[in-house]
Amino acid sequence: MTNSPQPTGASPAGCRPTRSIPMSIAHVVVTLLAAAMAGYSAYAVLFRAKWVVEALTDYSVPAAWWPWLGAAKAAGAAGLLAGLFVPVVGVLAGIGLVLYFTGAVVTVARARWYAHIPFPLVYAAPVIGSLALGFAA
Repeated sequence: MTNSPQPTGASPAGCRPTRSIPMSIAHVVVTLLAAAMAGYSAYAVLFRAKWVVEALTDYSVPAAWWPWLGAAKAAGAAGLLAGLFVPVVGVLAGIGLVLYFTGAVVTVARARWYAHIPFPLVYAAPVIGSLALGFAA
């Protein structure tokens, strides 16, 4: 029997390989960033920040939808955080947020405010990053 070290990333026979520590740290950091950004965006809608109200009005989004939009973002942010402990919840929350922000891009484009299209993309980017890192980790 030899006492040779195992290659990096290898696991003993019958054991599941462990997650890569640096990738796990990146996943947690990006997920926390995505949740914070989605949570802030939800707060801005729910508490009707002036700049959000003006934009939603310009995009012709009915005011009756605003609480639902804010609640969807808040649920997505909470789901991302829960996903750090129950991965399937994080994946579902991430997919929901990506769909939400895709809808936001479509809404902005339909309103012909093309210069504002990057704004929902900025919020979507860390969510997409969190999903990608979650699958890679």
